[in-house]
Amino acid sequence: MNGASREALAAARERLDALADHVSVNATQLADELAAVTGLLDREGALRRALTDPAQAGETKAALAGRLLRGQVGEDTVDLVGGMVRSRWSQPRDLVDSLEELADDADLIAAERAGDLDDVEDELFRFSRILNSSGELRAALANRLAGSDAKAELLHTLLGGRAKPVTERLVTRLVTAPRGRSLDSGIETLSKLAAARRNRMVAEVVSAVPLTDRQRERLGAALARIYGRRVHLNLDVDPEVLGGVRVRIGDEVINGSIADRLDEAARRMAG
Repeated sequence: MNGASREALAAARERLDALADHVSVNATQLADELAAVTGLLDREGALRRALTDPAQAGETKAALAGRLLRGQVGEDTVDLVGGMVRSRWSQPRDLVDSLEELADDADLIAAERAGDLDDVEDELFRFSRILNSSGELRAALANRLAGSDAKAELLHTLLGGRAKPVTERLVTRLVTAPRGRSLDSGIETLSKLAAARRNRMVAEVVSAVPLTDRQRERLGAALARIYGRRVHLNLDVDPEVLGGVRVRIGDEVINGSIADRLDEAARRMAG
């Protein structure tokens, strides 16, 4: 997103967080309603353009959104969307992408309230590993000829009772309404949003042997010094990893032995 859209999304996220501070707000319902508005604007190009037209006053666009949505979704959703359409967007699609992101954020807020956010992060990571290891599953979920209901049922069979309800909801929404996203990029985005809820970065850690509790603590502390933020570790084991451990954060990769190179890497990168 360009500058105007980034600012508009940041403002919308602040409004969502302010709503979430009120325990009376049903975050799961808010997520469903924001997802429904996302689907509406994704289908209706003329409406999407009308709600982002820079030539129209913000109040005019908010009034239009209110007339369309009031009675279909709750007042919290109407107010949130109204605030978004008052903002300036670099292009109409950015509004829809931001609504989709806020829907995911609202589900993650529900997970945070329930104390399940760490589990959701871990389950998203494990699901990505399952996708990487099963071409048959990936093909079934990405098949454009398969109906949404069939894909949702497949995911429920796979995740139902084995993952938190929020995890299943997030993955099901991604699979049944991908909006051009690949499964990999969609899961990665969800993982980043989950980490951001706690102001943390996500590190994918692959080690030759399982890490001990002390090694995990050392690694987390070293990465926190490097990046100046808490880092959530997604752990995996691969006996063929050279150097003992490989850490990837975004596009950056750190290699080194567990025992004697993490602190050195931390000092070097911090300097």
